[in-house]
Amino acid sequence: MNIGRAVLLAAIALVALAYIARWWWLERARSADPARPRRPRLSDLIVGFVTNFFDTLGIGCFAPTTAYFKLRARMPDDEIPGTLNTGHALPAMAEALIFIAVVSVDLTTLVSMIVAAVLGAWLGVGIVSGLSRRAIQFGMGGALMCAALLFLIKNLDWVPGSGDALALHGPTLIFAVGVNFLLGALMMLGVGLFAPCLILVSLLGMSPLAAFPIMMGSCALLMPVGGARFVKNGRYNVSAAVGLAIGGIPGVLVAAYIVRSLPMVWLRWLVLIVVLYAAVQMLRSARRPRSIDEPQRASPS
Repeated sequence: MNIGRAVLLAAIALVALAYIARWWWLERARSADPARPRRPRLSDLIVGFVTNFFDTLGIGCFAPTTAYFKLRARMPDDEIPGTLNTGHALPAMAEALIFIAVVSVDLTTLVSMIVAAVLGAWLGVGIVSGLSRRAIQFGMGGALMCAALLFLIKNLDWVPGSGDALALHGPTLIFAVGVNFLLGALMMLGVGLFAPCLILVSLLGMSPLAAFPIMMGSCALLMPVGGARFVKNGRYNVSAAVGLAIGGIPGVLVAAYIVRSLPMVWLRWLVLIVVLYAAVQMLRSARRPRSIDEPQRASPS
């Protein structure tokens, strides 16, 4: 392992420790509120494990988690983006540490695309945190529609054959950096980065395997940026986010070191159907009159 890669891995590990400390400190500074429990439900732990298990295998975790939260009325819709970015951040860092260590990709390409995604997230979280609930519902409904389209493209193999390059150069690299900046910003609205990043690098002639350290490294450093901001303003569900984090890390480790690969065709079709249904429900919620626009909270399980 070269020095640059070791430095990047050390930076991700330090960011993870800083993120945990800041999350704990911000929540500790808040007064206890019985209406805002911090202990995760068993269902939150299971969702964290399952979604991050399949995330590690390349399915992506944002769209399935959003669909679950929406269909189960787990929280108000405007808390979903913050919960996703806060709760999935630590599992994403675990994925990044694993894949950056074992998958070779050009360091300049890797670092520049990661930095672009982090900058996009830093800009995007400031916008999303100030949006109304209805705006977030419309945004997330559109995001889920995009996710369903990306699943369809992947399921039908509409992406042209990928190359085997491990690096991008010149205008191609600049283009990829610009797109990853946009994807980082959209992550704050709940648009998963995995599928579009995989399609992007494949279209640019890179090996699909090279996408894993790029997209996981991007998420590992951009999600703490967004997650910390959502924690600070309190616009997220604490117990669900903690459940995603605690349940997600074992899911990553099991997928990466024990299972490693599974036939995913039918699972992708199932995810597409569920995500599409959740998108319709989200957009319907956004179109309701404001007086009945408040989501129902799920009863404790």
